[in-house]
Amino acid sequence: MYDLIISDIDGCLSPEDSSPLNIDKLNLVAEHNRLAFAQNDRPKLTLCTGRPIPFAEGLCRLLQNPSVPCVAENGVWLYDPSCNGYLMDPSITDKQLEMVHEAELFSLKTYRKDGVTLQPGKSASVTLYHPDPKVLQRLAPELQQQFDQHGFEFRVSLTLFYINCDLPQITKASGIDRLLEVTGIDPSRTAGIGDTSSDLAIAKRVKTFGCPSNAIDAVKQVADFVSEHEQIDGVLDFMQFLMDQ
Repeated sequence: MYDLIISDIDGCLSPEDSSPLNIDKLNLVAEHNRLAFAQNDRPKLTLCTGRPIPFAEGLCRLLQNPSVPCVAENGVWLYDPSCNGYLMDPSITDKQLEMVHEAELFSLKTYRKDGVTLQPGKSASVTLYHPDPKVLQRLAPELQQQFDQHGFEFRVSLTLFYINCDLPQITKASGIDRLLEVTGIDPSRTAGIGDTSSDLAIAKRVKTFGCPSNAIDAVKQVADFVSEHEQIDGVLDFMQFLMDQ
């Protein structure tokens, strides 16, 4: 039996755009978690997301997870619901935090004219938003070049509506490493699900990796299970697949 499922949020448990959450389907995940913590007869589910920690905390509570930490901001934070703890990766330096602030101001000044805004709530990363994915696809290579020229050390990656700029040592994989260290969970008893390039880091850390049908091709190629269903229906499908093992 698996002990833990590590799930991305955007494109998996919820749409990446501003569409309403599917409360009925999320309630199925929450009921699974409630039984998992009460009976220890199925894998618990926690989160690994690029979203800011308040978003991750709220969804963690909604999904009835009282004690397993979740990974937020692509590995910057662990949120520990057992003690309401907010644990930043200790490798992040004061100098890097200053660089993040400078890069935020630079990005806003440079790309505001293109209709780009910053996703609020990030502490040690920079995330740019635009409602048109084509604009982000055009800007991402230029942004990486600009950062390199200004000495801003970031790894730049794309999702559908966001450009994520993360510190070089911080990934979802580094966040999962910390999660497994504090919980003592055996990596060979874990599963994970994701849909975009940042979730390839989840695939590298778990025993079994799945994805919904809306995942990008690079994610599908490494997945052990590719659901026929999109987003949260794909997550529920993967959960059932794991329960049937």
